[in-house]
Amino acid sequence: MDLSFFINSLFLGIGLAMDAFSVSVANAISDPSMKRTRMFGIAGCFAMFQTAMPLLGWICVRSISELFRSFSRLIPWIALVLLLFLGGKMLLEGLQKKKDESYEPIILSSGALFLQGIATSIDAASTGFVISDYPFPHALTASLIIGAVTLLICLGGLFLGRRFSSRLSRHASILGGIILIVIGIEIFLKGIL
Repeated sequence: MDLSFFINSLFLGIGLAMDAFSVSVANAISDPSMKRTRMFGIAGCFAMFQTAMPLLGWICVRSISELFRSFSRLIPWIALVLLLFLGGKMLLEGLQKKKDESYEPIILSSGALFLQGIATSIDAASTGFVISDYPFPHALTASLIIGAVTLLICLGGLFLGRRFSSRLSRHASILGGIILIVIGIEIFLKGIL
C-alpha cells in the first residue's frame, strides 16, 4: 500500500460521507438536546454502514458481478424511497404542529436510524467496482478508512446541527424532512444520470 492508496481512500470516504453528513445535520436540528453518546451512536451507525457497503460491493463484484450489476440499477430507487418516506414523515409531523404548540425534539428511533444508514450508504456498495482489483486486505483497509472518515464527518455534522438547532427548533422537523427528501432526490438523480 502506497501513499496514493491512502489518499484515494480518504477522498473516496469524503465523497461517500456527504449524504450521511447532511442527514446528521438534520438529525441534530430535530433534536437540539441530543446527548454526546447519542451523537456518537448515530455517527457510528453511519460509519458502520459506510464501512460495510464498499466491502459488500467488493465481495459481490468478485463473486457474483453480473447479479450485482443488475442490483446496482435499483440503488438510486431504494435510496429515494427510503429517504422520501423518512423525510415525508418528518415534514408531515412538522406541518401538523400548531403554532402555539411548544417544540418537542424528535427523538430518532433505532429503526429510522437503521433506514437512514442504509439509504445514505447504499450507493457506497457501488464502490465495490472501484476497489474490485484490490486484494482483500487492501479492500478492507479502504473500507475502514471510508468508515473512519464518515464517523468524523458525521460527528461534525451533528455538532453543527445542534449548534444551529436553537435558532431553527420551531421548524426543525420541517427543515429536517426537506433535507432528507432533497438528499433522496439527489442520490436518485446521481444514480440514473
